[in-house]
Amino acid sequence: MLNEFKAFIAKGNVIDLAVGIIIGTAFTAIVTSLVDDLVNPILGLVVGGIDFSSLKLVVGAGDNAAAFNYGNFINAIIKFLIIAWVVFLLVKAVNKAANLGAKPAEAPAAPAAPTEVELLQQILGELKAK
Repeated sequence: MLNEFKAFIAKGNVIDLAVGIIIGTAFTAIVTSLVDDLVNPILGLVVGGIDFSSLKLVVGAGDNAAAFNYGNFINAIIKFLIIAWVVFLLVKAVNKAANLGAKPAEAPAAPAAPTEVELLQQILGELKAK
């Protein structure tokens, strides 16, 4: 069983996955900082610092009352959308930068249309066949 485990760990897929997770974690820190430190302040100026975290629905009364903090959920959705948008823009910029030096692919040549002579020969052949 130990040999099977060693073989499993040594496979390229597991190593690639580990590297992807480590890089993803580091990239998450970069994107979170970009959103929290650069995008959110600008967005706060535009929308006037709207915060939904105080919105909740209290069910019951007293100390045992349950509170559905749907405002936090709305904030999480907004943050997700902002992060998704920033990641989209980053990926788009990286792809554009990667394609700057690449030559544009040539479109395949369209098949040549038949000439007038070929069309007339085809029509003549069809008339003779009738």
